Amino acid sequence: MHQLTLAEIARGLADKKFSSEELTRALLARINQLDPQINSFISVTEDLAISQARAADARRAAGESGALLGAPIGHKDLFCTQDIRTSCGSKMLDNFKAPYDATVVSKLADAGAVTLGKTNMDEFAMGSANESSYYGAVKNPWNLEHVPGGSSGGSAAAVAARLLPAATATDTGGSIRQPAALTSLTGLKPTYGRVSRWGMIAYASSLDQAGPLARTAEDCALLLQGMAGFDAKDSTSIDEPVPDYSASLNASLQGLRIGLPKEYFGAGLDPRIADLVQASVKELEKLGAVIKEISLPNMQHAIPAYYVIAPAEASSNLSRFDGVRFGYRCESPVDLTDLYKRSRGEGFGPEVQRRIMVGAYALSAGYYDAYYLQAQKIRRLIKNDFMAAFNDVDVILGPTTPNLAWKIGAKNNDPVAEYLEDVYTITANLAGLPGLSMPAGFVDGLPVGVQLLAPYFHEGRLLNVAHRYQQVTDWHTRAPNGF
Repeated sequence: MHQLTLAEIARGLADKKFSSEELTRALLARINQLDPQINSFISVTEDLAISQARAADARRAAGESGALLGAPIGHKDLFCTQDIRTSCGSKMLDNFKAPYDATVVSKLADAGAVTLGKTNMDEFAMGSANESSYYGAVKNPWNLEHVPGGSSGGSAAAVAARLLPAATATDTGGSIRQPAALTSLTGLKPTYGRVSRWGMIAYASSLDQAGPLARTAEDCALLLQGMAGFDAKDSTSIDEPVPDYSASLNASLQGLRIGLPKEYFGAGLDPRIADLVQASVKELEKLGAVIKEISLPNMQHAIPAYYVIAPAEASSNLSRFDGVRFGYRCESPVDLTDLYKRSRGEGFGPEVQRRIMVGAYALSAGYYDAYYLQAQKIRRLIKNDFMAAFNDVDVILGPTTPNLAWKIGAKNNDPVAEYLEDVYTITANLAGLPGLSMPAGFVDGLPVGVQLLAPYFHEGRLLNVAHRYQQVTDWHTRAPNGF
């Protein structure tokens, strides 16, 4: 049963081939057996999962139906879950049990999804490798010596290892798409505001967006359907009708205009990845797509702009973790200043401390105009580049990452090298656009992903292109050895 996709599980449950409880128990046993190899879970919620599965079976027995009713999933451990530890991968929140559910969690629970546990992640979603977690690095199921990508690496590794069919994730600068690429999954970052951020512990509020990680575009459509929608509790949520994402999956690609930015194929891109990207382009051409070269001239400024804006917002968001109200508190503080200093110094890991310091510096009185304000101007230029491009093309295509998954620890002493792995993904966050990564092949046994970008609220178009591509390729069907 662990090889079934979310869509296949929905059909199996509807046809009474198995019950949700049977499936849930089988996957829990698999997690207990195999997860020690990859460290993809922080918390396994066995009692909750079994009770939710039984409830889902009862709802089906009463005549209710639904694609997610009884389907097992996992949540990235920054979505608040009532009475369950929500750690954000940090010592700071190791003892924190949320008093409420995040909107994403409650919406999926209402749809009948079964929560198997909370997945590992880079501390406060800061990282591209899933090595900064207080609970240890997550390993890539395709090669246990390599990283799975971050910060949603726990969700990605768990799905890739067939411990569960799909999981929630978040994307601040590529944290859904990059681990999807490095583990041969489909990952979708929706338009900013499409999915509620309420109850999602913030890293950078203007960039963070929740989305689905699964093996296929069809599965991502099902999970996004349950996640998306307006939420009055989230001031950044957009009141825009949610289409039926599954309805357009099989639409023809005849005449679809796909743009290839010349900036994506310059120095820094592994030529073997470039070859697989071009191979995917040829497959889409066979399906009727029209290819056109475009330019995104301000892309070169994206990384410096992002690594001013994101840390600036993080320094503000993480100021609430002070050892006073909740979370980690140091032992025997001598005064309030000592409480603040030691609680934060002991509770936050090195990468989080680094970004807080960078952000505080960028927002300081003498440097706000020189750094933060300039970064926001660049952000607008990047958005304008995309708007101009989408006048000529329907979708933009390119590599998701410039390199293959690297060995665990290889970039620990060079954080800038790790930041550069986000070069193709962060522009979508700066502009608020939807983006998707889909499996496109392997190099030396390690997965490669292709990224698709579309105009605002055109997630359905991305899912359509990915689904049609997956109908003529089999990269998404392959499983890592041993899993």
